[in-house]
Amino acid sequence: MIEFENLKKSNEKLFNEYEIISNETIESGWYILGKNVKKFEKEFAEYNGSKYCIGVGSGLDALILSLKSFDFPKDSEVIVPSNTYIATILSIAHNGLKPVLVEPDINSYNIDYTKIEEKITAKTKAIIVVHLYGKPCDMNPILSIAKKYNLKVLEDCAQAHGARYFGRKVGTFGDYGAFSFYPTKNLGALGDAGAILCNKAELVEKIKTLRNYGSKEKYHFEKIGYNSRLDELQAGFLSVKLKKLDEINEHKRKLAKIYSKYLKNDFIKPIVDKNYYDVYHIYNVRHKARNRLKEYLLKNEILTEIHYPIPPHRQKSMELILKGDYPISEEIHKTTLSLPISYFHSEDDIYKVIEIMNKF
Repeated sequence: MIEFENLKKSNEKLFNEYEIISNETIESGWYILGKNVKKFEKEFAEYNGSKYCIGVGSGLDALILSLKSFDFPKDSEVIVPSNTYIATILSIAHNGLKPVLVEPDINSYNIDYTKIEEKITAKTKAIIVVHLYGKPCDMNPILSIAKKYNLKVLEDCAQAHGARYFGRKVGTFGDYGAFSFYPTKNLGALGDAGAILCNKAELVEKIKTLRNYGSKEKYHFEKIGYNSRLDELQAGFLSVKLKKLDEINEHKRKLAKIYSKYLKNDFIKPIVDKNYYDVYHIYNVRHKARNRLKEYLLKNEILTEIHYPIPPHRQKSMELILKGDYPISEEIHKTTLSLPISYFHSEDDIYKVIEIMNKF
């Protein structure tokens, strides 16, 4: 059996260091916003080439708090790709804002910048770009559009830790870079965790206030805030794993290269561009008989996933929020399949998957 993911195996090499940091944290007696959080915030900011990092409770919270800090009027519009994970759109809805869907590029699966301007209105305040599957968005034209219309840019980097666009790490182009450290991510914690990158000190203070009940000073509450603080234990684990992130990314890139070279062209494979450093949180292919392919692989003891089976505008929770037809998103959701590509997978695992897939 070739598993799609096994978090125990993916983290085994770090267990000894995790145990040390766990014991140190427990014995310290300081469990909320302590030295581990400060250390990881500093390290993650430096790793990405950002001035600041603020640890929060999850990737969704990172998006919610980032949008909240802008203080947009209710019913303001936020542009977002139509094929993103639901969390991106939830962050807009939770802020009382209106998500405006823009179709992705069918080749990259990221937002199609050529379709953004036609969706901009007087109410548009921001663009959320999503570096889906670990592939950076085409940021230069997006930033030009944002500048032209005076829009904020928020990067959803939940799947793109360490990804680079023309040599620069994602999460540092927009006003904020929002990250999830959900356990399956390339930089995954052992529970929920998230962070926000930012280069403006005044915005950092807003986020730090919002994440802690709206308080800068104990028992003084300036804003209607949240309880969304990166946990001390998770911050410690993330500091340990951050040292391995480049190695994890390179391993996944090596496995992706094997897939791309040896899989038949019956499968639509991820596009590759020398100016984009993709980190392959997910290696997806597309096939018109996706469901049959998934069943076939299961019968041959290869586990796969679908990211994602239902587009956002078809979700029950969105039926009163998202209107319109999105055929490109529908096509992607109907045909995409995610193949095994974890840190614990070997090259032999990937060659085995290829051998079986090429017989389909």
